Amino acid sequence: MGKGEVRLAVGQRLAIALAFGSSAAVMVLELVSLRLVAPYIGLTLETNTAVIGVALAAIATGAALGGRYADAVPPQKTLGPLMLFGGALVMLILPVVRWTGEAVRGGGSNLVFLVLAVALFVPASLLAAVTPMVTKLRLETLAETGTVVGRLSAYATVGGIAGTVLTGFVFVANVPVSTIVLTLGGLLVVVGVVLTVVLRGAQAAVKPVALAMIGTALTVVAPRPCEVETAYHCARVAKDPSRENGRTLYLDQLRHSYVDLKDPTYLEFDYIKNFAAAINGQYDGNQPLEALHIGGGGLTMPRYLIATRPGSHQKVYEIDAGVVELDKAELGVRTGPDLDVTVRDGRLGVRAEPTDSRDVVIMDAFSGVSVPWHLTTQELIADIRRVLKSDGLYLINVIDFGGAKFAKAEIKTLQTDFPHVAVIAKQDESGGNFVLAAADQPINSDAIAARLGPGMEIRDDLRDFVGDAPVLTDDYAPVDQLLTPYTS
Repeated sequence: MGKGEVRLAVGQRLAIALAFGSSAAVMVLELVSLRLVAPYIGLTLETNTAVIGVALAAIATGAALGGRYADAVPPQKTLGPLMLFGGALVMLILPVVRWTGEAVRGGGSNLVFLVLAVALFVPASLLAAVTPMVTKLRLETLAETGTVVGRLSAYATVGGIAGTVLTGFVFVANVPVSTIVLTLGGLLVVVGVVLTVVLRGAQAAVKPVALAMIGTALTVVAPRPCEVETAYHCARVAKDPSRENGRTLYLDQLRHSYVDLKDPTYLEFDYIKNFAAAINGQYDGNQPLEALHIGGGGLTMPRYLIATRPGSHQKVYEIDAGVVELDKAELGVRTGPDLDVTVRDGRLGVRAEPTDSRDVVIMDAFSGVSVPWHLTTQELIADIRRVLKSDGLYLINVIDFGGAKFAKAEIKTLQTDFPHVAVIAKQDESGGNFVLAAADQPINSDAIAARLGPGMEIRDDLRDFVGDAPVLTDDYAPVDQLLTPYTS
């Protein structure tokens, strides 16, 4: 193939399309990879940062090596196989990560991430090498170097933006992760086959195509940890073998909620029992309550309050529409005048609530094991205080272990706005769930204590416990860094 033929095969429009598409593919891979590891190692700031770091390292490596080999080897020999092998390896990411994750479920998070890092790095590097290679093919004279390099770099950047936006707003919200991976890999393979055949001949495409077919087959038979892939979680509902009507909602790797389909007054988890003890101790009897819930999960508490306090009205803000649909499909949730479930970020929901409108506000929202940082700050707490009636009660569930730095910081933050703050936790101080209570009026600790289960206590003298913990604000809320993981 002569020089003129190569330039005809890789014209300006094709070069732009390849730079745009390969960069978009890398960003789709990055975002999808976060979803792949979430069921096994959770989704925290550290997880996000590490995956982004791997993707950026792959882009840098691919750009450097792609430019080097474009000068050493004619790009028409490597461009097609780059796309082909990149697509084939994309198809291997999902089965490799899922089989590793299932093999070490309940532990081995470092191994899962290491496997993902390698599986993501290699195809992302190959795809990142495409832009410098097509740039080399488009260069005809030194006088146009700046124009060609600038144009293709710009389109590659636009491709990365498009891949990010489409994945975050369209793909993940509407299509299962496995479908995204297979479709992306398939498109890359098809493009790679065409380029390879045009630039090198059909024989050069055989081995990468075989690898892609193997990846497709493995993806189809790989374990599926999700019943439903929502916009935010890998979700599933499991039957309780020891209780006929018991159901557990899993979000990613965590047991998030437990409900009895026939008995909404049955509470399984200790922290939910502590919520109930706090409310029933503070509001004796069965008076109706106007309650606001930030975070829905399985809607255990809203249904409990409706059942135990007739005439109560529950408003729930749940950010994940997929979780709400799963609640309706498998957990028997029925919305209506007494149960209003709105798909919305909790902070925006609180902002929209009328002043002095709620008896109780319950915060039970999580991203992994952490409360999302923007739902922990002093600014949000001030808004919750505005929403509560003068005798209202704010309850928040946090998880922490060891030094409980995050729990202490959240208590300190509550104390900046509420004159009365208490914590319900295990007597042995082993960590786990801390239910924090805050109010403008004195908290009825004795009545709450009388309703707590074995091994639980309520404390309202928190000066020594909190110490010099920081106040969390919108400007400073290192929630993931403060949180101490469970390590035993």
